[in-house]
Amino acid sequence: MPAPVLVTGANGFLGRHLVAELRRRGQTVRALLRPGTPVPFAAADADITYHFADITDAAQVAGAAEGCAAIVHAAALASVNPARNPAVWAVNLAGTEAVLREARRAAVGRLVYVGTANVFGFGTKKKPGDETRPYAGHRYGLDYMDSKHAAAKLVLRAAKHQNMPAVLVHPTFMLGPDDAKPTSNALLLELYRGRLPGYPPGGKNYVHVRDVATATVNALTMGRVGESYILGNENLSYREAFARLALVLGVPPPRWPIPPGLATLYGQFCDVKAWLTGRPAQLNAAMAAVANDGHYFTAQKARTELALPQTSIDQAAAEALAWFRAHGYV
Repeated sequence: MPAPVLVTGANGFLGRHLVAELRRRGQTVRALLRPGTPVPFAAADADITYHFADITDAAQVAGAAEGCAAIVHAAALASVNPARNPAVWAVNLAGTEAVLREARRAAVGRLVYVGTANVFGFGTKKKPGDETRPYAGHRYGLDYMDSKHAAAKLVLRAAKHQNMPAVLVHPTFMLGPDDAKPTSNALLLELYRGRLPGYPPGGKNYVHVRDVATATVNALTMGRVGESYILGNENLSYREAFARLALVLGVPPPRWPIPPGLATLYGQFCDVKAWLTGRPAQLNAAMAAVANDGHYFTAQKARTELALPQTSIDQAAAEALAWFRAHGYV
């Protein structure tokens, strides 16, 4: 039986698809989970073992990769509300430091780090951002983006100066089935329930989560050490995306454009409300600023070097809706 691949964040949205893709290829898996987390896979699965650890604690992570051939580091805290949150830095940066330390100790043959396309500068639909564009997310004041940028730089330094055999993959906005929390697919649920009356002026790049899992697992044997790859597919304005997704969901799309100034004012109002109540509001000024911008990227490099598939977001949304129905979410 082949040496296992350690997958951090194995019970997350992407993590579940990574485990499924590895198993589909006949690969054994060691899943790193937080202590007390329910085991997300069948207990009888002989090709999965578990290591329970708080990823922010290097002492607990130590030994997780013992005997492993490689690591896929997908664990992250993607919280953006509140915009400033020390826990985000603890998971995303300190957690990556702990995984790098364990990768060196275990002398793994490959480390695939899962980041976010937001660590690169975004562009327009005609000239989308790519892996060469410098980080632009600092303008928002979001610890999530800032911490993922810092973590990516840490991995790149390890690859360049410490002989770490690391490849970095950076997904855009993922949609698809098996999002139990839910995370990014919460957008689909809000659309389905009619809770999005309007659409902001910006946009983003969308990708099927299974395509991301395929390219990420490909990066264990493909791609170049020390290189970064954006994993994305379709660049759509929010108006375009909401119209297509609503059609798949069988509901009316949001009707009204939300002017940038109104979005900004509402975000600032929410910040004041959160300060007064001590609880995060529906959104914040940073989230409103992100929604006002067009976060468009190209995934050409990953298509060429990691054989990134390109499944339509219509199919991703249809599969997500079917999964939500099967599991009682709608």
